[in-house]
Amino acid sequence: MKFSNKLLAVVVLLLFVIQSCKQKQNETSVIETEKWIELFNGKNLDGWTPKIKGYTYGDNYNNTFIVENGILKVSYKAYDSFNNAFGHLFYKNPYSNYRFKMDYRFTGEQVSGGRPWALRNSGIMIHCEDPKNMGLEQNFPVSIEVQLLGGNGIDERSTGNLCTPGTHVFYKDSLITEHIIQSSSKTYHGDQWVNVEIEVRNDSIIKHFINGKEVLQYNKPHIGGGAVNTGDKWKSKENQPLKSGYISLQSESHPVEFKNIKLLEL
Repeated sequence: MKFSNKLLAVVVLLLFVIQSCKQKQNETSVIETEKWIELFNGKNLDGWTPKIKGYTYGDNYNNTFIVENGILKVSYKAYDSFNNAFGHLFYKNPYSNYRFKMDYRFTGEQVSGGRPWALRNSGIMIHCEDPKNMGLEQNFPVSIEVQLLGGNGIDERSTGNLCTPGTHVFYKDSLITEHIIQSSSKTYHGDQWVNVEIEVRNDSIIKHFINGKEVLQYNKPHIGGGAVNTGDKWKSKENQPLKSGYISLQSESHPVEFKNIKLLEL
């Protein structure tokens, strides 16, 4: 009987070790198959091109987008006044199914002439139109915006919200035509770094995550609505699903910094 108990204990131990090894192999396999692409090299703007309202594609007006100490920054050091120079820095490749993540933080003071709502305000634009086709005076690309907001030190102000320049989505099974859907995130005051991640599944589900927590989910992004001064050029495309597009980072009058910019194709 004693021998049988010892044998049983050895068998149980072996099974436990085998199971643990399999689990570690599976975890390692997942890590190995997740090949994140570094979209920002930490040295310069290679792979990224600006389009700023009032200026041609590729004109980095007043050095709005710069790289310092391994950080990609929106800078207004050379500005006397913002003058509605809304800008977007586009990555070179369009994507459809992916996860995108980075860290961001707001710093300093808003430049003179910035809109009140643009205080500590930026965004990640996904499923963007081709920036080469944007009008000279166009303020935003037709896209889905993952809005990034910093706290003002007093009020509650969620981040990872949704804005819809020239687009609509379905939220909780209903068509939403309002321009903003707020997330469930908490408020992040001051200059602290915040991690944002987006999971994009074609024209199906899109999810926003802040510091690892899901804060918003919606689906069926499609063309429609206003908030973009493009005239009638998108009128004939209303209700068409947005299945892919470019990614861009915003400049909306408040200094903001970005780092650890990565993408995983799904």
